[in-house]
Amino acid sequence: MSEKKNKIILWFEELSKEDVPIVGGKNANLGEMIKAGIPVPPGFAVTAYAYKRFIEETGIRDKIYEILRSRVPAGAAKPEDYMEASKEIRELIESAPMPEDIEEEIRKAYRDLGKRVGKKEEFVAVRSSATAEDLPDASFAGQQETYLNVRGEDDVVSKVKKCWSSLFTPRAIFYRESKGFEHEKVLISVAVQKMVNSKSAGVMFTLHPVTGERDKIVIEGHWGLGEAVVSGKVTPDEWVVDKRTMQIIQRNIVEKRIELVRDPQTGKTVEREIEPSRRNAPSLSDEEVLRLAELAVKIEQHYGRPMDIEWAVDRDLPFPESVFIVQARPETVWSVKEAKGAETATVKSVAEAKPVVKGLAASPGVAYGRAKICLTLEDAKAKMQPGDILVTKMTDPDWVPYMKIAAAIVTDEGGMTAHAAIVSRELGIPAIVGTREATKLMVDGKDYTVDARTGVVYEGRVEELLGGKKEEKAVAAAPIEIIWKPITATKIYMNLGVPEKIKEYKDLPFDGIGLMRVEFIMASYVGEHPLYLLETGRGDVLVNKMAEGIALVAREIYPRPVVVRFSDFKTNEYRQLKGGEKYEPQEDNPMLGWRGVSRYISSQYEKAFRLEVKAIKKVRDEMGLGNVWVMAPFVRTLWEAEKFIKLLAEEGLESSKDFKIWAMAEVPSIVFLAEEFARYFDGFSIGSNDLTQLTLGTDRDSAILPKIDPRYFDERDPAVRTAIAMLIEKAHNSPYGYRTVSICGQAPSVYPEFSEFLVRHGIDSISVNPDVVVRTRELVASIERRILLEKSLGIERVEEDLGWPMRRERKGLPKFARRVDELE
Repeated sequence: MSEKKNKIILWFEELSKEDVPIVGGKNANLGEMIKAGIPVPPGFAVTAYAYKRFIEETGIRDKIYEILRSRVPAGAAKPEDYMEASKEIRELIESAPMPEDIEEEIRKAYRDLGKRVGKKEEFVAVRSSATAEDLPDASFAGQQETYLNVRGEDDVVSKVKKCWSSLFTPRAIFYRESKGFEHEKVLISVAVQKMVNSKSAGVMFTLHPVTGERDKIVIEGHWGLGEAVVSGKVTPDEWVVDKRTMQIIQRNIVEKRIELVRDPQTGKTVEREIEPSRRNAPSLSDEEVLRLAELAVKIEQHYGRPMDIEWAVDRDLPFPESVFIVQARPETVWSVKEAKGAETATVKSVAEAKPVVKGLAASPGVAYGRAKICLTLEDAKAKMQPGDILVTKMTDPDWVPYMKIAAAIVTDEGGMTAHAAIVSRELGIPAIVGTREATKLMVDGKDYTVDARTGVVYEGRVEELLGGKKEEKAVAAAPIEIIWKPITATKIYMNLGVPEKIKEYKDLPFDGIGLMRVEFIMASYVGEHPLYLLETGRGDVLVNKMAEGIALVAREIYPRPVVVRFSDFKTNEYRQLKGGEKYEPQEDNPMLGWRGVSRYISSQYEKAFRLEVKAIKKVRDEMGLGNVWVMAPFVRTLWEAEKFIKLLAEEGLESSKDFKIWAMAEVPSIVFLAEEFARYFDGFSIGSNDLTQLTLGTDRDSAILPKIDPRYFDERDPAVRTAIAMLIEKAHNSPYGYRTVSICGQAPSVYPEFSEFLVRHGIDSISVNPDVVVRTRELVASIERRILLEKSLGIERVEEDLGWPMRRERKGLPKFARRVDELE
């Protein structure tokens, strides 16, 4: 390595894994793979030495670190501090002249690369490859920038300098601060590599990234450039290959609507719609899948550890010369778990295990425990102990106390939006729903392993799934990592039901609680029917307990808003509360019966609902928590909305600058008459679960329809998206003024492309489950940046016809961009 230390340019074939300190992990791994006989597109590294010389010889080194010391106070920096420091440093680097000999060596290397591939000016990828002096094992993946489809000496030199400046993006500065790395010790190298003209591209893992199974290779691919897959912009096709037999054992081919490709005229990366003939076609042939699997095994054997690999298939070359590996790095999630000393034990493989039941994987994780078959709440009260597996027909809010102590939950009935599914995800407990016969086939008191990643319950303890852990009952989803919060114009809210969970989630990058359900408080903190409390003269129990739970959340996140949805129990759920049988009628279809606002304004229940309103008043007036707003669920008609607002006013709650009243948009009637409902409400929050159910005429808890075809309950259905687009348009242009629109249903938590649809149509906020807050904020930030870029370039995006004539003051301009335009 000593003879390479002071070189400006090093070709990939000159590099090996020992060269991380001088060219970074990305470049070093490319060289290492070439040595191992892996097909890697040719290229060269601009070394960290070149960058070091640049900042020293231009005299900007000390200025850079002085800006960091003065603009980013240790331990007290705000997001804007990182952004301001980044902007100043990047301008400093990009405006400084590059030393002539360094620039000329980069230009010469680019010309030589063209000669090697037989082109005068080849398209290249210019990628950052950060490293650190004295810290050869430090990883800075994803912190710096990459530029694709770069062509020409001038452009290459310019992009190298931009990569250098990206060492000081806000996220990179924050990452180093949070990890305790000294900025002065972190340098940057740059990879300049021939672009593969990708027919398809993606990533692959030499173990299963969800389960950690070492005998599996998981390959994800999509049409076009791999950037779409890596960034999470699209949902990829997926193949699972058995390492032992090298056979494809699983394939999941999705509908692919857009791809990123190289524009043949400009050479720039552009997004385009995929023609119908390719949308449902696999992005890889079986022979390409197996070729990739073969290379994955070879790479893993060379490195001696599981690997995370990026690949591309060139549309201009014949198979197998068309298959390239463009990057490889050690897999970190499962490797770190092993490095932390997880016990090794005799592994009983999944192949040997006996499956008992199968259902829908509703909340990810793996758990082992003793099954308790609980057909009634009395069964649960008598049987359930911490760490048991709760097996029941279906849960409702009364079951929450027993769900909270369970290692896993398995139900006979329900779909992905059933109560058991939603609550389990919020609690972080593995859950399988819709098994249809778990209560019959599982044996009370017997031990089982619940694999809620694949939806299968196995008899006994399956060591392979549990990773040999003997003491821990559950292996749930990975903990949430707190990262720097990108700024978004679209507010990112969080859904919450169990008040005490806010202590775990309060530091996540959310702008408020977009949906706080009070059903958990009423079932777990109170446990008695509100009318029964009134009859026994104890109405203040509900007021105090509800106020206590809401205040716990509001106080922790003040001054961020907490939108409290008034109770939305159905009659069958209310009957489960103590005393409920006396007050609740039997309904054939409680989902469409006496619920929401229709209950509040009824003479039978109005006095009980006023207790909830008094609880809100207590939190706001007596406890001084003015960040609490309210939301009415299942609003059906204008006349009931009028009665509801009048009832609130009688209790002293009226809309103001500091207090907002929202309506859940779940019933199509509120969409059709949104302009008129705007007379009564300050905003709307789309409940995509019920809106989908009522728009498509499907039972959201059905375990049968999803097995016939999952599209029977799909929030992405054109009819549902038409309703949402219509609501946003009507609310924003109502005769009573601009009304905000949010969404708190499951769709944005599950489908990234759904979030893009919402942002492009100008939604004001998106409320998601805690486990996807970080991912959603990053996704929305990237979508907004892309929209602004389209605006600046004058690109007119052709919107998909949703059957609703969207009004546009400025033709072709997305609603989000229009909103920014107005702010400007």
